[in-house]
Amino acid sequence: MTALHDLSAHDLLAAYRQRTLSPVEVTQAVLAHIERWEPHIRASYLPRPEAALAQARESEARWLRGEPKGALDGVPSTIKENIATEGDPTPLGTAAVELVPAAADAPPAARMREAGAIMVAKTTMPDYGMLSSGLSTFHPLSRNPWDVSKGPGGSSAGGGAAAAAGYGPLHIGTDIGGSLRLPASWCGIFSLKPSLGRIPIDPPYTGRAAGPMTRTVADAALMMQVLSQPDARDSMSLPAQDIAWSQFNQGAERLRGLRIGLMLDAGCGLPVEPEVKAAVERAAQLIEAAGATIVPMQPFMTQAMLDGMDHFWRMRSHIDLQALPAARRDKVLPYIRTWADSAAGMSGTEVFNASHQFHLTRVATVKACSAFDYVISPVAPMPAFQAELPSPTNDPLRPLEHIGFTVPFNMSEQPAASVNCGYTSTGLPIGLQIAGARFDDLGVLQVSHAFELIRDPQKAWPQPPAV
Repeated sequence: MTALHDLSAHDLLAAYRQRTLSPVEVTQAVLAHIERWEPHIRASYLPRPEAALAQARESEARWLRGEPKGALDGVPSTIKENIATEGDPTPLGTAAVELVPAAADAPPAARMREAGAIMVAKTTMPDYGMLSSGLSTFHPLSRNPWDVSKGPGGSSAGGGAAAAAGYGPLHIGTDIGGSLRLPASWCGIFSLKPSLGRIPIDPPYTGRAAGPMTRTVADAALMMQVLSQPDARDSMSLPAQDIAWSQFNQGAERLRGLRIGLMLDAGCGLPVEPEVKAAVERAAQLIEAAGATIVPMQPFMTQAMLDGMDHFWRMRSHIDLQALPAARRDKVLPYIRTWADSAAGMSGTEVFNASHQFHLTRVATVKACSAFDYVISPVAPMPAFQAELPSPTNDPLRPLEHIGFTVPFNMSEQPAASVNCGYTSTGLPIGLQIAGARFDDLGVLQVSHAFELIRDPQKAWPQPPAV
């Protein structure tokens, strides 16, 4: 029998409707499971068991009246700590930020609350979200449930770990260069970075997206139904659109006749490790056997594009850090300070040329993808790395060498998902990236679900170490 903390949101909602389960007993089970896991992976921020149970009791009463509040009523969830929740501080993963209670829920948090989801905790992130790891000067070090010596990825570090560990079925993260898909890949879960503006977020920023982190495509589709509702606070948000998110399940037949590009070389950064390449090639074979045409792609990114974005972000962070009082600036992770301060001598021309790489990346990505219905690739060139490291290279002057497959789709505003496609010889998950044309978020979910149906059998989810 499936443990309560392992049930999907769809299963929970069906059970609530049939009155075979109560939101209270489910929340109690999830909280107990979190308590067993948390000493080992440290994925949570502001856990509030009593508040969660109070929400669960309110949800139980609504279900007993036959009046659920919304599409997620009574389903345990977490939210990344940089998504503001009213009354809570937003530390952005760093000890340098002053802890000031947020005045209001940011759009994703507001939508979850309106839909009746139960927030069991917020989740951790690294300093300013600028690392693909769980290393933070504010939060304890987050770890990967599949192997606690490894990191969960980042910057949605706690969200990836929480989803894999079973801290309830629904989790929200953010992504500006891979921060949803990288932890999804390394934690063996599903995540969708939607088209820019599909999920309103505050504050908005070029390439920045919020998105679901779940164990299944089905639960991510359910979250998209809620999170994609309009919110005027996001100046980059897309117009309200009636998207049939419930139509994510088109079966494996959805793959038949598709022309899919296979990209095994990002054109920049670190080389793809053999086990990762083999898993993605195996996924391509399965997709081809289901009726799609797989076409090898040449890389379209360049090292100059990746370096330009890196250097521009260094200058942005350098300016932000210089604006802090010295005592607070000194609290920032040294790796981040070294990275940001390396931009101090950049000229105006160099900054402009760096910024121009965002546009060049966008143009190259859209052009390369235009010949295909969808593009598949590794999410990252390697599996999860040591938890204590800030990045796979551990080099602040080569910090983004692992995001060559993910970052172009932030700049092109295209939807891109990570779905597990295999494991290394030591049991670490490997993610397949599935990217679609701009605005085709539902199509990416449908193709991802079709792959779920045909992929090789999945390993059982990790369990907390015995006490």
